[in-house]
Amino acid sequence: MFEALTAKAPDAIMHLMAMCKADANPDKIDLGVGVYKTEDGATPIMRAVKKAEQLWWREEETKTYVSTVGNAAFRSAMLELILGADMAEKYGARIASSQAAGGSGALRIGAELIVAANPNAAVWVSTPTWANHIPLISSAGLKIETYPYYNRETLGVDFSDMLDRLKSGANPGDIVLLHGCCHNPTGADFSRAEWDVLAKFLPEHGLIPFVDLAYFGLGRGMEDDTYGLRKLIESVDELMLAASCSKNFALYRERVGLVAVLTKDADSAINAQSQFGAIQRKLISMPPDHGAALVARILGDPALRAEWSAELDEMRDRMRSLRAQLSDALNVQGGEVMAAAVKDQNGMFSTLPLTKDQAVALREMHSVYLTDSGRVNIAGTTTSNIPRFAEALLSVL
Repeated sequence: MFEALTAKAPDAIMHLMAMCKADANPDKIDLGVGVYKTEDGATPIMRAVKKAEQLWWREEETKTYVSTVGNAAFRSAMLELILGADMAEKYGARIASSQAAGGSGALRIGAELIVAANPNAAVWVSTPTWANHIPLISSAGLKIETYPYYNRETLGVDFSDMLDRLKSGANPGDIVLLHGCCHNPTGADFSRAEWDVLAKFLPEHGLIPFVDLAYFGLGRGMEDDTYGLRKLIESVDELMLAASCSKNFALYRERVGLVAVLTKDADSAINAQSQFGAIQRKLISMPPDHGAALVARILGDPALRAEWSAELDEMRDRMRSLRAQLSDALNVQGGEVMAAAVKDQNGMFSTLPLTKDQAVALREMHSVYLTDSGRVNIAGTTTSNIPRFAEALLSVL
């Protein structure tokens, strides 16, 4: 049977990681994989997470299953963190939620819920979008459509073109996947004014938002990073949410995520909750608990929460500082647009105006590793390597 199988091409990011690892140049620069890094290139465990693990190790009494929808304290704490206490209480009866195996698991469970509710709905994604969005969602059997988003000349959001495409092509009941903040791969986000427009546009055209909130807290702060989601919840009858704790809690390998849906009424939320449990049961049966228990502990303990919040601020401030330094280094004749964009964009990623050949040249001639699309992980830069990266980048451009 298995002789019928053919080899699949390696995942592009994993392949890039392997090439970087094999490069013997001691001054190589790894801007590929999307993890937070310190100045010395490490991806540490957050201090609050370490303390929560120590407490949990002493207090945990069993490893038995939790639930098909996961840790209830985690789900409640995450919704309160994302929405704020007042909004979480106001809309709580209309919200169903489930713990998921990371943000990817949240997206897949959300896709399965769409299939159960409206298998003919199309899911509209930005151009470009996170590379795994389309495989994750289409593998549930849903049709994928695209809307224009990133202008590679201005390095900003093509908002009017986006609205025009949705107005002309999307049908009532279709799903519009939106990056809540820190757009991956571009770093270009909607302004508050644009979120306000979307909050009116989507319900007027019968479109349902599906907000992917993978990096909240790492853009411009928790309030700014969740503004769009909160605005939509106040304005629409139905909404879907996928959130991840991989980046803002640095719990990458623990696979901690949340999927939630806002329904028109409390009865519909009860039905959606039962669907979440059934969907997860057929996919992986039960979500892993360790990381979710740590998040619940941190968010439920005032001292740990304050320490986590302070450390999250440190991470965000460091990346904003790196953006400012890179912007200064690129702000030369011919690089002004790129310099301004890098400074104004948010989160871990920016997409630079590179061709595939230029990206290859950066790897082969300068040992600078970034994706062929020009996406760079800002957290992979350092104060010491930014001058060399900027020089290499300008040389291939």
